Amino acid sequence: MDVKAELHQKLRGSRAVMLSKLDGLSEHDRRRPLVPSGTNLLGLVKHLAGLEYGYLGECFGRVPPETLAWVEDGTIWEGADMWALPTETSDYLIGLYQRACLFADETINSLDLDAPGSVAHWPEDRRATTLGVLLIRMVDETAHHAGHADIVRELIDGTGGPDADVLDEAGWTQYYRTIQQAAETFK
Repeated sequence: MDVKAELHQKLRGSRAVMLSKLDGLSEHDRRRPLVPSGTNLLGLVKHLAGLEYGYLGECFGRVPPETLAWVEDGTIWEGADMWALPTETSDYLIGLYQRACLFADETINSLDLDAPGSVAHWPEDRRATTLGVLLIRMVDETAHHAGHADIVRELIDGTGGPDADVLDEAGWTQYYRTIQQAAETFK
């Protein structure tokens, strides 16, 4: 497998993990912030949709087929891409993410890794880049946020990440206690 295909496969895998964290949850649970930064599952999906359209579309002169209100009005710089408005349903944001991923896939499939791109919001002396750099960035961003989603999902209902079945409930409880006891030695 070539490098581009391998990166694309990793990106698709992280995209799937991200969306799987929404499975079986209510609208409320998908939206609610569970850490002081406000991180929430639908906000992560919304954020990643914008990144897919931007880094793997606009940066290569490809105009997305839809306008993102938070980009258009500038509220993206105030964090508006990190949470879902009451008018933005799960179906809408999931669909938006899926459409953005398909749009990004078209860019990945049609360009070489060394294809030139430009990121308008980066400092002028670093705006020029390539598909390879931005594809690596999207693999990183998506995996990073899928990790956040693992933790948020665990806080919602205890559903862990891919290694959750390594131990049974009693085993995880004991593991947690062991870690807690180790930490307590530093009080």
